[in-house]
Amino acid sequence: MKVQPMPRITPSEELQLIESIVAAHPNGIRISDIESEMVRRLSGKLNRRTLQRRLQKLIEAHRLTAEGESIALVYKFASGVAVAISGVAASVYVGVAEAELYVSVSPEGARIRDQVRLPLMNRRPVGYQREFLEAYQPGETFYLSESLRSQLHDMGRTAPGERPAGTYARDILSRLLVDLSWASSKLEGNTYSRLDTQNLIELGQVAQGKDTIETQMILNHKAAIEMLIEDADEVGFDAFTFKNLHAVLSQDLMRDPQASGRLRRRAVEISGTVFHPAALPQVIEDCFEQLLSKATLIPDPFEQAFFLMVQIPYLQPFEGVNKRVSRVGANISLIKHNLCPLSFIDVPERAYVEGTLGVYELNGVDLLRDVFVWAYERSCQRYLAITQTMVEPDPLKIKYREALIRAVQAMVKGQLRPQPDVIAQVVRDVVNEADRDAFIQMLTDALGQLHEGSLARYRLRRSEYLDWQQERYLKVTGDKAK
Repeated sequence: MKVQPMPRITPSEELQLIESIVAAHPNGIRISDIESEMVRRLSGKLNRRTLQRRLQKLIEAHRLTAEGESIALVYKFASGVAVAISGVAASVYVGVAEAELYVSVSPEGARIRDQVRLPLMNRRPVGYQREFLEAYQPGETFYLSESLRSQLHDMGRTAPGERPAGTYARDILSRLLVDLSWASSKLEGNTYSRLDTQNLIELGQVAQGKDTIETQMILNHKAAIEMLIEDADEVGFDAFTFKNLHAVLSQDLMRDPQASGRLRRRAVEISGTVFHPAALPQVIEDCFEQLLSKATLIPDPFEQAFFLMVQIPYLQPFEGVNKRVSRVGANISLIKHNLCPLSFIDVPERAYVEGTLGVYELNGVDLLRDVFVWAYERSCQRYLAITQTMVEPDPLKIKYREALIRAVQAMVKGQLRPQPDVIAQVVRDVVNEADRDAFIQMLTDALGQLHEGSLARYRLRRSEYLDWQQERYLKVTGDKAK
C-alpha cells in the first residue's frame, strides 16, 4: 500500500509531535519506530532526512539525547524537560530513580548519577585526560577496596583446589554463551529476548522481525566468548588478544570493515555526553599499550576486570564496539582463575550508561563500581546455583578434554557411523593404551548424547551435525534395504 504524504503541519508542530513520541518511550525509541508512530498519528510519513534534521535540532536544543550506534541507536528524552503530550502539559523526568529499575548505589555513586543527569548544557565539556590512566599504579592504586575485593572473591569462588584455566567456564559454557551474549547485546539496545538468543545460539534459528545487525551482534558475542574460553591458557592482557577480540565482536558491524581489529585512526564523537575522546592516533596507540601493560601487572583478578571496564571505553581505542570489548574482556581474568564469570544479566541499561558517563565526564568510578558489584553478585547467584546440581567432573575427562573434542569432530565432520570398529579406529593413535578403553567409552557416550543444544561444547556447526545425522539415517536405511 502506498503511503500518503503527511498532512501539512508546521515545523514547530512536527518537533512537538516527535518530542511527545519519544517521551512515551523512557527506555529509548529507534528512528524507524518514530516514523511508524507518526504515520499512525497523522496518516502520513515524514521524509527520513527531514526527520533526522528534526531529531538533530531537538538534540542540539538539549530536548532529546541519542544513545548507541547504528541499528542500536535510540533517542531518549532529556532529563527535566517539560513537554506537551496529547495536548496535556506534563513534566517528564526520565531520570527519576523511583520510576525505574536501578542498582543499589553508594552515596558517592549517587552524586555521580545526579551530575550526569544534568542537562548537557549544564555539564562542562571535557577531553580525554591521559593523567587518569597514568596515575594508576598496579598493586598500589585500587578502584576496588580490599574489603570489596575480599567480598567478591567469597562470592565468586567456585571450587577448592587448582584446576586448568577455564575449567569452570567450560562447565557452564552453554548457559554462559546465552546469558552474556544476550545481556551484553541488550546493553547496546539489541531487542533479542533471552529465548530468541538461546534459539539462535543453540539451534541456529534467527528470530523473526529482527534486524540482521542484531542477529550478527549476538553471534559475534558467542564467537568471542568461545575464543576466550577455548584459549584460556593463551589469551591475556596484550594487544594481540584485544585486537582479535574486537575483530570478532565487530565482524560485519563496522562501516569500514578494515577498522575491525585495528586501533582507531580518526576522531569519533559520542552522543549524549560532553566527553570528547582522544583524537591523535599516536596518543591512542601509546595509551592502549600503557593500559594493557598496567592491566597485566594488576595482582587481583577482580581489579583487573573492573580496570578494563573503566579504561577501555574511556580511551575508545577502536572506532566502535569498545564497551562490548570491555565487558567480554573483563571476563578474561575471571575465566583464567576459575571464578564465576560476569554475564551482566539483568543489569539496568540506564545504570550502566550513567556509570560509564561518570568515567567519561568526571573520571569518577564510584557509580560504575556500584554497577559492577551488583552485576557480579547477580551473576554469582545464577551460576553457583546451577553448579550445585552438577556432578563432580571425571579426572579422565579433564585430562582428555581436547582429545575428546577432536574425536567427536572427526566422527561428525567425517560423517562416520558410531560403530565400535569405527570408533576404535578413530581413537587408536589419540590416547595411550592404558586409557584407550575408557576413552572409547567416553567417545561412545558423547556421540550418543550429542544433540543440537550441545554442539558448542565440541565446536561444531549445526549444519555439520545435521549432515552427519542425515548420513547416518541414509546408511541405516540402506543397510535395512539390503
